Amino acid sequence: MPTLIRNQQIVDEPSPPDLVVLEPTDDPRALAERLPGLKLIAVNFPKYSDGRGYSIARLLRERYGYKGELRAIGVVARDHLQLMAQCGFDSFQLREGEDVQDALRAFGDFSESYQANAAQPVPLFRRRAGR
Repeated sequence: MPTLIRNQQIVDEPSPPDLVVLEPTDDPRALAERLPGLKLIAVNFPKYSDGRGYSIARLLRERYGYKGELRAIGVVARDHLQLMAQCGFDSFQLREGEDVQDALRAFGDFSESYQANAAQPVPLFRRRAGR
């Protein structure tokens, strides 16, 4: 069974029955009016090289203001976790065979992000200017 990481903690929890799953070809705009009532949206990454889920996450968080849990599913590996978190994901269903402890360390690989993102909407140069 794949391991679930939420807020950088390992959790053991089944997915709720009302889970909404978005595929890379889905338009998040179709969910815009339903977003306030959704607690969990999963975005599928069907293969390692398909990055459309990153764009879906940013649209949900930044354009549509989604505040619920946003989960990355499918081919989710350690190398993706830091960027996925910057795009707005707060839970990650690791693919089978991923080293969970190594995956948790991925969140500390980089101490800063230069550009603005869903997790840190102010770019580094503006944060430094405010000191």
